Amino acid sequence: MTDAHPYRRIVDDIRRAIEEGELRPGDRVPSIPELGRTYNVAKTTAERVHAALRAEGLVVSRKGAGVYVRTFQTIVRSSPNRLARSRWGAGNAIQDADTAPRPRTVDVQVGEIPAPRWLAEPLGVEVGDLIVYRSRRFVVDDRSVQLATSYVTVEVAADVPEIKHTDTGPGGMYARMAERGHEPTHFVERVRSRMPLAEEIATLELPPGTPVMEITRRAITSDDRCVEVNRMIVDATVYELDYHFNA
Repeated sequence: MTDAHPYRRIVDDIRRAIEEGELRPGDRVPSIPELGRTYNVAKTTAERVHAALRAEGLVVSRKGAGVYVRTFQTIVRSSPNRLARSRWGAGNAIQDADTAPRPRTVDVQVGEIPAPRWLAEPLGVEVGDLIVYRSRRFVVDDRSVQLATSYVTVEVAADVPEIKHTDTGPGGMYARMAERGHEPTHFVERVRSRMPLAEEIATLELPPGTPVMEITRRAITSDDRCVEVNRMIVDATVYELDYHFNA
């Protein structure tokens, strides 16, 4: 091959085979020696092919067994129906809209921090005032897929003590807030893609080069009060964002 970067053509070939179903989830990808023979490339080039496919989230390595097409099923995050009051008001978890009935575990941490500027303004507090955070790590099918941290004022947390509990009960935090006079009536989300921070790489166990999506949501009441800011960091190779709009 005379390409300046021959590994890219090989990556394109394997990606196409995966997308078209020639290589199915769980199938073994050609090994480094096999790639070398098929494409007449050096070992280092074949190694770059595997590294690039891993970085795209298309394959996973199994120690001593080779490289295989990823079997993890994409999570479709559908909006705005997942946030409908009819869902959490009936005691259903928002996350069920995305991942049910797949196995899911959640690690929860709760505490207080001084409000940085990006949180102070929407929450209506001064920079440096204490606010309450509720941080969650979501694991689906034994894979860490999302970090989500909710921020509320200490006043809201005092009215809704369940916010500081590991389990906020049926319908989650929004259902409890509605019961105590802080019902969200609409939400605003902003989405951007970026490369992850070192801590996010470690917590989500991201392969090198994997981007994330940062989703920042504000929960707003009928009298235009922002009662929660939620920042979510999701593995961009795992999630698909699905939006529905009326014409």
